[in-house]
Amino acid sequence: MTTALRHRFAGIDPTSTVPLPLRDQAEVRDRWLSERVRDLLPDLMDDAGIDLWVVAGREYNEDPVLPTMLPATWLSARRRTILLLHRSDDGVTPMAVARYPVGQFVSAWDPDDDEPGASAEQAQWAAVRRVVDQARPRAIGIDVSATYAHADGLSHTEHGLLVEALGPWAERLVPAEQLAVRWLETRLPEEITALHAMNALVHETIAEAWSPAVLRVGESTALDVAWWIRQRFHDLGVEPWFQPTVGLQRAGVPLLDERGTVVGGVPFDAVVEPGDLVHCDVGLKTLGLTTDTQRNGYVLRPGEAAPPAGLVHALAVGNRMQDLVTTAMTPGRTGDEVLAAARAAAGAEGVDGDVYSHPVGFYGHGAGPAIGMWDAQGGVPGTGQAVVRESTTWALELCVRVAVPEWDGQLVRMALEQGIALTGDGVSYLDARQTELITVG
Repeated sequence: MTTALRHRFAGIDPTSTVPLPLRDQAEVRDRWLSERVRDLLPDLMDDAGIDLWVVAGREYNEDPVLPTMLPATWLSARRRTILLLHRSDDGVTPMAVARYPVGQFVSAWDPDDDEPGASAEQAQWAAVRRVVDQARPRAIGIDVSATYAHADGLSHTEHGLLVEALGPWAERLVPAEQLAVRWLETRLPEEITALHAMNALVHETIAEAWSPAVLRVGESTALDVAWWIRQRFHDLGVEPWFQPTVGLQRAGVPLLDERGTVVGGVPFDAVVEPGDLVHCDVGLKTLGLTTDTQRNGYVLRPGEAAPPAGLVHALAVGNRMQDLVTTAMTPGRTGDEVLAAARAAAGAEGVDGDVYSHPVGFYGHGAGPAIGMWDAQGGVPGTGQAVVRESTTWALELCVRVAVPEWDGQLVRMALEQGIALTGDGVSYLDARQTELITVG
């Protein structure tokens, strides 16, 4: 890696440039994996009470944890790939029982040890058993979970084969839900630095999408702009993890009724007109990480120099709702407790809004506590009971409903989504949050 690239990802400059060339990305990702196994995993396994973690999957049917542990040059599992992470007094030893070498994982399968006449499948599981016999683990963690899809990656077939191979050791199998979630949600300082840069790239792309060169008022549709954003990500060397969306709100075409219920609004294929409030929801992925962002712009009418004061106020109310949520995000609270505290504070201030924030990292809708869902404002069963922790990154996602005087009191739904990091220093915004409407025209 060049000196410049080392500097970029040394946690010094939060405005680091992305994307990196693919070869450099691979070097960074593999280094991060080494640091995560060495520096994070021992404590995570101790906290979960697991001293051997089995992560297994077959090609094209990977456990969601598996891609986060594979070398950057592996784009999927190969045949059957079994990773064994053993916690001992010396740290964590990463081992692989696989037909091909798995990066920095120590090979734990020597074909010379195979029983004569054994099939490749039998020999592979026999190798797993030999590791277990030698390690003599007290608890063997497997990825099964009714709450988190991220932690439920061990397929029915693989589970049956593992139980058969382990024999009496199968009595020591325990769900690794907590361990898998903690592994997926916990971020290295350098990963947070990279996410600053990734969010900056998203914000720059949205600003470009709102420019006259892309959004041609009276010609472009919201759908045109959404596809432009997706193509732009591709051209920049990053990819979306979901189809970008762009939506319009317009005076005289209510999106919400007087109770705040969505009743219609402007179609996605409508041409953008002066006076429209333009909203986007986009997320990109690079370096094995993801972002999730929503921003808002206003199309100036002829003779206007700024958006109507009512829309400016609506954004300010949205920013206040962000403040109330981040203030409530105290480590040790559950997601439901954060949600309840934020909504109570909002109610006390007369703010009408919803909160549906979520972790973001390896996956856009990441593992960890849910702080509400758009259709679950009283708490989220299962994931809402998870505890908020430091060294995590989030999509601070919410909306407020505000009447706009210039639109004859029509309710506007101001939806915001912004990357944040929660560390020992509190909450920080990844790049910067939106505090002013982007003006178009």
